[in-house]
Amino acid sequence: MIPTEISVHKQSATLELKYQDGTLYTLTAEYLRVYSPSAEVQGHGPGQSVLQHGKRDVQFLDLEPQGNYAVKIVFSDGHDSGIFSWEYLYQLGAHHAENWADYLQQLEAAGKSRAPQFIALGN
Repeated sequence: MIPTEISVHKQSATLELKYQDGTLYTLTAEYLRVYSPSAEVQGHGPGQSVLQHGKRDVQFLDLEPQGNYAVKIVFSDGHDSGIFSWEYLYQLGAHHAENWADYLQQLEAAGKSRAPQFIALGN
């Protein structure tokens, strides 16, 4: 399903998708980043996905239309290889609650955090 309106809210780091039937999804940059369809995140086959962590503060830098079928999202952590089809974005919105709960469970099981990891630099 193709959104009829797309709004990027930079301050709240959310992407708002409105559809002709009145459906409205508001998806955070963090959620879209950790569910990026790129091979870097999803892997190259079943069971090869890479758990993303430390992405709580990620922001949108740019959204680039990809023809009439998708949008490429450029994130503040440098990730820019995910092409989000309209159908994939719709599915992310429709299944947000269960996807997010699953993501939080995966983080906990792996002992990882949503918080960014900072590396201390020596003097």
